[in-house]
Amino acid sequence: MNLPLFLSKRIYEDQGDQRKVSRPAIRIATIGVAIGLAVMIVTVSVILGFKHTVRDKVVGFGSHIQVENINSYTSANSFPVCIDDSLMNVLTAIDGVKHAERFTMAQGILKTDDNFLGVALKGIGPEYDLTFLKQCLTDGEMPALSDSTSKYQLLISKTMAEKLRLSIGDRIFTYFIGEDDVRTRRFTICGIYQTNMKRFDDFVCITDIYATQRINGWRGDECSGAELTVDDFNRLDETSQNVVWLVNRTQDADGNTLASQTILDAYPQIFSWLDLLDINVWIILALMIAVAGFTMISGLLIIILERTQMIGVLKALGARNQAIRRTFLWFAVFIIGRGLLWGNVLGLGIVLLQKYTGLVKLDAQTYYVSEAPMEISIPLILLLNIATLVISVFVLIAPSYLVSHIHPARSMRYE
Repeated sequence: MNLPLFLSKRIYEDQGDQRKVSRPAIRIATIGVAIGLAVMIVTVSVILGFKHTVRDKVVGFGSHIQVENINSYTSANSFPVCIDDSLMNVLTAIDGVKHAERFTMAQGILKTDDNFLGVALKGIGPEYDLTFLKQCLTDGEMPALSDSTSKYQLLISKTMAEKLRLSIGDRIFTYFIGEDDVRTRRFTICGIYQTNMKRFDDFVCITDIYATQRINGWRGDECSGAELTVDDFNRLDETSQNVVWLVNRTQDADGNTLASQTILDAYPQIFSWLDLLDINVWIILALMIAVAGFTMISGLLIIILERTQMIGVLKALGARNQAIRRTFLWFAVFIIGRGLLWGNVLGLGIVLLQKYTGLVKLDAQTYYVSEAPMEISIPLILLLNIATLVISVFVLIAPSYLVSHIHPARSMRYE
């Protein structure tokens, strides 16, 4: 029989000392652990949800890796590259690449009778993954995508629609300024999207790739570049190196030199800002574990002092200090275990409530999202539970040595 475990269960299940100090101390210690774990679960869920939501919005407009003309990285203008079927096959066959799609950019001006707005038209082809754009669609439908004909349909942001007072079905003139002329096209507003990211909502419109190729005066196999989606974002650097080895500094059919960049290189400020959030998480986790640990220390000390007579009797019967210390450490494990149980219930309850009701609203212009995003990661929650248990028990080892200073003769007269 494991004597320390047996004694700790009896002490923990003893309900006959409700008027003593230990019961309130046990409740306070349990509540401290529960609140600490709940705060950690909510914090990790919010940060994960926020980071992945913002990251997905940036990736939705820029993909994971872009392959373009090397001149495009040193100029504000868009230079064409010839991405034919053979090059597309090379890109899709790269290890780690999930999907490849072409795009063409064109700079233009949307003009109504009383207002105008400079925009960037992004032309996309039939192979383009529309999952993200459909999630952001607030009204209307996606433009008809084709690489051989165009209906001149335009998907604009809600910000643009409000500034120019446009709605679904409206027709608007768009002007494109070239080196020697000004080209005019008349587009029909087919849909309105909203990402709440100012850098996209203020400037980016979506149309078919054939329209932007014609506007730029390019051939059917010429475009601004290709966007590559990777299988695993955590392996982005590895996949990017595969692209660099196979594509960078090679030439297309027209002799243009190809180059690539990742989404991290294209938007370094956003991803650096997201990485800074990890520091906040570590600070909060450290503070909550410290609170739980100090609460358990104070509770354990109170329990040891109140059980002084029991400790003296055990020593008089021949129990060693190590066995008695293990008894109180097992007792602490029961307290921490109950605290972890209630902490998981409270933390996951808050996370699920926010996830499915969106009670906590945010300023979309500041935080890029209209409500606090939540993402549940079971491995991380399990890791938080294990870390809280291990660290809390570890910090109790030193206070448990108080047992060795209790003498049987004195303790049995202790009141």
